[in-house]
Amino acid sequence: MSCGDPHETDCSEVLDHLYEFLDHEMPAGDCAKFEVHIDECSPCLEKYGLEQAVKKLVKRCCGHDDVPADLRSKVMGRIELIRAGQSVPDQDVVAEARAAEAAARTAAPGKDAEDAPGGKAAKSAKGAKGARSASGGPARPGPLGAATQE
Repeated sequence: MSCGDPHETDCSEVLDHLYEFLDHEMPAGDCAKFEVHIDECSPCLEKYGLEQAVKKLVKRCCGHDDVPADLRSKVMGRIELIRAGQSVPDQDVVAEARAAEAAARTAAPGKDAEDAPGGKAAKSAKGAKGARSASGGPARPGPLGAATQE
């Protein structure tokens, strides 16, 4: 993407490193260049604002969940491989972590019974299927399975 206006720092460079900028993971000199660019380039400012809003939303909605240690170590290992310029194997890290978590639950019966298939969480989700909104219409499943009013 390019706004067509000449800038000291090209729009594509700003957008390629936008997350580093948002996460405060770049050198101060580069941050200053990006701030100048974003101040004078409205398309990049718009993209920056959008990504910043998404990041805040994710933090608000998902920031309280504990990340399993094995998932964290696998993700960090992949990040290190990418930073070192090595090829990254095509693996679904999340699926592997979920399978490991499910195996751990099976090995420890009674633990997290609410999250197990048929547990309280599954029963309450089934009960929400027939729920009605205040207006009398059917309630729609919202984010993360919660019923929302229509």
